[in-house]
Amino acid sequence: MTSVSHIISYGPPLSLDVARKIASAAEAEAKANGWPMVIAVMDSGSNLVVLHKMDQAQTGSVTIAQAKAESAVRFKRPTKVFEEALTTGGINLRLLATHSACPLEGGLPLMVGGQLVGAIGVSGMQSTQDAQVAAVGAKAMADAG
Repeated sequence: MTSVSHIISYGPPLSLDVARKIASAAEAEAKANGWPMVIAVMDSGSNLVVLHKMDQAQTGSVTIAQAKAESAVRFKRPTKVFEEALTTGGINLRLLATHSACPLEGGLPLMVGGQLVGAIGVSGMQSTQDAQVAAVGAKAMADAG
């Protein structure tokens, strides 16, 4: 029998004020690198709280940023997990049939006290750059307490 050592539970949804702080920190990181990006912050119910499209960000990134955030909320994990699974191929290709599982790095769950309260999704550059900007947003929430 397999036991689960840690189950992540959904917590109360993050507030608009916190979502704005997350998006602001992520935007500052994107600006510092000259990256026009789209930043989406969702609450623990997969509801969009903030959508921030920087000037000159590609319009296709609006949908992708939201998909990354939604995936991180619904599956309680970073989207990089899906990206890495697909690169190995084989049975992991079944992920392509999993609704709302975005296989692009740049989506991160937002945690408070061990509970998932939302997620950030970033799109606009290479996936590793999207993830860098998302991580700064997530850290801003953690630093705010």
